[in-house]
Amino acid sequence: MDDHKLKVFCIVAETKSFSRASEIIRLTQPAVSLQIQALEEMYGTKLFNRSGCVITLTQAGEMLYKYAKEISTLYSAAEKEIGGVTGLVKGIISVGASSTIGNYVLPSVIADFKRKFPKVGVHLHVGNSKNVIDFINSGSVDVGLVEGDVNKQKLIVEKLIADEMVFIMSPYHGLSKKASVSIMELSKEPLIFREEGSGTRQAIEKYLSKHGISQQNLKISLIMGSTESIKTAVEEGLGTSILSRWAARKELRYGSLKTATFKEDKFVRDFSLVFKKSKEPSHTIEQFTGFLRRYPFNKLLAS
Repeated sequence: MDDHKLKVFCIVAETKSFSRASEIIRLTQPAVSLQIQALEEMYGTKLFNRSGCVITLTQAGEMLYKYAKEISTLYSAAEKEIGGVTGLVKGIISVGASSTIGNYVLPSVIADFKRKFPKVGVHLHVGNSKNVIDFINSGSVDVGLVEGDVNKQKLIVEKLIADEMVFIMSPYHGLSKKASVSIMELSKEPLIFREEGSGTRQAIEKYLSKHGISQQNLKISLIMGSTESIKTAVEEGLGTSILSRWAARKELRYGSLKTATFKEDKFVRDFSLVFKKSKEPSHTIEQFTGFLRRYPFNKLLAS
């Protein structure tokens, strides 16, 4: 959508919150309010009913929202058809990615994509999986890449690559010489977990539950908001953790962390592409997602 004010309006309408909209589009809340105020002045009417913390669309707001979504669809369709005729791939793609794939996989992939399509700008927004789904539902990103399970309502979820999860520890840890460990051994170790809403944490809890281990059976010593902070804490001997093999590539290469697989069975989850069902992808977005589907991801793990 070309009109920024209409995009802001749609996100406020869908989130029913000025503060949530400001987080999603990375504007201050007063800036969001000014965009809405400008639209209201343009049309000479109120677009939102504000009653305390509750925000709803007025009748005029409902009408504008309907047309704004149609404009968005038409704009994408026009770009797609023109791109198909000219063969030119340009523009801006907004990508939402959960932390593991966003920090440890996509930077290399985007660099390769940019070498092939130098006229495309890629805006990458990294958060936890819940954040990314919110971004997609609000329309503030074109495509999402997440780890873990996704509620498929209103979304298209497509498996992209498999991701093996491994037990990580300091090279001085007592289990560091083992290539594999048992779940029961893990339950005796002080563990460092990600925060609620993290796709990594969701996957770990599901895997442990499958093997009869609940949170009550674990010694969770720390909860941290990023994979980088977890790796640093493990390197310092503050505990152990379970992370994606992707996230530990550099530390394994330099020997500051050791990893082990699990004796019970391989712990694998999926990285998935996520789209909004109702959103027509542009020609440029189709080129980007096609590039992702064909990309030789294994070469990154080998490097």
